[in-house]
Amino acid sequence: MAELPPPLRWWGRPFGEARVHLELARLLVSDTWRGHDVPHGDGAPVLLVPGFLAGDVTLTVLHDWLRRTGHRSYRSGIAWNVDCSEAAVRRLDRRLAEVADRAGTPVTIIGHSRGGLLARALAARSPSLVRRVVALGSPLASQLDASVLTLAAVSGARVAQNVVRPHRPLCLTVRCPCPFGADLVAPAAPPVVAIWSGQDGIVRPSACRPEDAEALEVRGSHVGLGVNVEVYRHLAEVLVRR
Repeated sequence: MAELPPPLRWWGRPFGEARVHLELARLLVSDTWRGHDVPHGDGAPVLLVPGFLAGDVTLTVLHDWLRRTGHRSYRSGIAWNVDCSEAAVRRLDRRLAEVADRAGTPVTIIGHSRGGLLARALAARSPSLVRRVVALGSPLASQLDASVLTLAAVSGARVAQNVVRPHRPLCLTVRCPCPFGADLVAPAAPPVVAIWSGQDGIVRPSACRPEDAEALEVRGSHVGLGVNVEVYRHLAEVLVRR
């Protein structure tokens, strides 16, 4: 999969992201949250990877629901997802190996936003340890195809990275020479499922459904994909596949 350069300026839909609280409320009153209308798992392992500027705590609701519906959910160990992509993937690779060894079986990786990019690269690097990748609103087709405000935040993180790692001036760009870039666009070995929203206000929706992934559309915000009841229903079906 060759990554396309991001199109020119896109302002996104920042005000639509405020609906995340309504999305959480809709989830918590649903039968899906209680596990009544979805298939349950058989204890297979799932590793959760948070999005840009986020940490494991942002996927707590999903983590708890997975455990209550028969899956062994594991956190990534990421407190704040702003680090160099290559450094992040190396740490996640160690975490993946630990989870796979403990479970004795390949792991499904669910990544939100940037977490899906890291998951995709991780699957290319250690395919024998990965059962599948599920990306939630991840710009897999073009990793920096996001809103102007989001790209401004990426630029800020890049400046910070240049202070910490001055020998890597292209960190957090599409021209970064680290192995992460090659892994991200390598042909997918484990299957990839891309769950995306046409109402995404952070990442351009078209970037979230690459040609080599199964694309499942939901309605809702980008931030709210981790608490979206439609996402949970899709996850329940995907996670019980063989």
